[in-house]
Amino acid sequence: MKKGIHPKNYRIVVFQDIASKKKIFCKSTVETKNVITIKNKVYPLYKMEVSSFSHPIYIGKLKYINKAGRIEKFNARYSSYKNR
Repeated sequence: MKKGIHPKNYRIVVFQDIASKKKIFCKSTVETKNVITIKNKVYPLYKMEVSSFSHPIYIGKLKYINKAGRIEKFNARYSSYKNR
């Protein structure tokens, strides 16, 4: 790896999901304006709108489109053109 290109200001940051209010502790260089106190220790706070705690694909609320039904409808509609 090249030397001198990576940031040196890594620190523990709390990432909070706004929708679920869950928190994730992670080392990061992200700039924050907010702080949070947890167990008498002050951490920088970064608020996220979506994370794996609230994203529909991770919590099982994602609705899939029935692609097979759409293809069958297309083929039925345009099957007369194939026989020409």
